[in-house]
Amino acid sequence: MSRIILHCDMNNFYASVECMLDMSLRGHPVAVGGDVENRHGIILAKNYEAKKYGVSTGEALWQAKQKCRNLIIVPPHYEQYLKYSKLAREIYADYTDQIEPYGMDECWLDITGSVPLMGSGEEIANEIRERMKFELGLSISVGVSFNKIFAKLGSDMKKPDATTVIPKASFRDKIWDLPASDMLGVGRATEKVLTSYGIHTIGELAKTPPGLLQSRLGKCGLQILRYANGEDCSPVAKQDYEPPIKSIGHGITTKEDLENAAEVWNVILSLTQDIGHKLRVYNKDAGGIAIDIRDNQLEHRQWQCQFPARTHSTSYIAKAAFDLFARSYQWSNPIRSVTVRAINLTSQDLPEQMDLFVDRTQIERHDKLESVVEQLRDRFGKYAVIPAALCSKNSKMPTDREIELKMPTGMVS
Repeated sequence: MSRIILHCDMNNFYASVECMLDMSLRGHPVAVGGDVENRHGIILAKNYEAKKYGVSTGEALWQAKQKCRNLIIVPPHYEQYLKYSKLAREIYADYTDQIEPYGMDECWLDITGSVPLMGSGEEIANEIRERMKFELGLSISVGVSFNKIFAKLGSDMKKPDATTVIPKASFRDKIWDLPASDMLGVGRATEKVLTSYGIHTIGELAKTPPGLLQSRLGKCGLQILRYANGEDCSPVAKQDYEPPIKSIGHGITTKEDLENAAEVWNVILSLTQDIGHKLRVYNKDAGGIAIDIRDNQLEHRQWQCQFPARTHSTSYIAKAAFDLFARSYQWSNPIRSVTVRAINLTSQDLPEQMDLFVDRTQIERHDKLESVVEQLRDRFGKYAVIPAALCSKNSKMPTDREIELKMPTGMVS
């Protein structure tokens, strides 16, 4: 029996939640935007009224205002988005226990076992759409197909508030004329390679010789070839499935450009406070560190290195991240944002081969000190104990405090 997979995509999720919570916003062009004071001044989401003016996600607020003078910009309320994301999954849970998130506002559902009791895939999709509007005041688009890739493609084909079915028997007629970039797995870089070989549609991709795709795109090439031919067999994860945590990171856009190493050190030290705390919470040790630097020309640079010994020490991670920055960045431009990630995570309970050239005594001493600091923070609050370097009134760190997000990719941010 062929599987029945749904992909539910909440339409313009952030903006829709804001318009639902504040009725006065309805019917007006609305965008959710970052904090200009803290240099998060970009469009995070927009409703369809704003989209008609050409407002796009990721552009600067001033650019959006030029396109639409009466654009209403509201700040993000992540707690509300998480709340309604959770409520949506509770509705999905009435139909299946196989619910796999793809970000905060999208989910795959495997309803194969529900079809004999509740109707066809299209009927169930329509019922979920009506419940979402009645119970949450939000609309969704649903793709119905026999695998996850085509279900996702279906939910993107018609918006808002629509159901699109891509049947197994006729999927070629339905989607092979669509651009290859519409399919999950074909990003900008992959699309550029495909275009250079005259491959523009999903159908053309499906007929491309495997050897060509493998030589140009490696395993990814063979994967998207299978996708285009409807051969995705990946299962939908169970509702309570917790993906393994692959990295723990934190990034920030500063209020002003960072112009010297001392300012960068303060930012890295602040970021690693959260990273060290989360490593302890998740009982993880880091085997390495990765940093991402974006300058004021919006150009990215990334570097990473391995540790001689695993650790969850905040001070060790901070020093390693700064040392990596100091020997890698050439200061061609001032810095706008910094991201630090602890990588190659393993359980703290996992035995480790000792290195003769690593001072374990010093590591254990730091660990004991930081354990005491953690206890004080647990009792008196996150900012009860902070490094003296972070007490400066001239800090370029933003004043807002973002909530923690645990993404389905296995990264904690």
